[in-house]
Amino acid sequence: MSTIKIRAKESKGAVTVKALMKHPMETGQRKDKKTGGKIPAHFIQEVVGKANGDEVITVHWGPAVSKNPYLTFVYSGSKGDKVELKWTDNKGNTDSKIAEVK
Repeated sequence: MSTIKIRAKESKGAVTVKALMKHPMETGQRKDKKTGGKIPAHFIQEVVGKANGDEVITVHWGPAVSKNPYLTFVYSGSKGDKVELKWTDNKGNTDSKIAEVK
């Protein structure tokens, strides 16, 4: 099951991409209430957006981004484009999703 939900819509040559990523985004600063120890850092470090295989955005995040981050961006494109979003976290986990522009 993908952790990414994408919507991409074209209007007057501009495609707006809206994405919600399900991720705990732990900073490494919070304490576990049961053990008293710190919860290890676990956050998305990089998000890459591609349109028809061409990179249109790269985002570098740190531990300060909130849980289940939301990302929106706009690029010049058209209906039928294939938009791919891929994230990589600090533990080496990745996920990606492809959506068609409406």
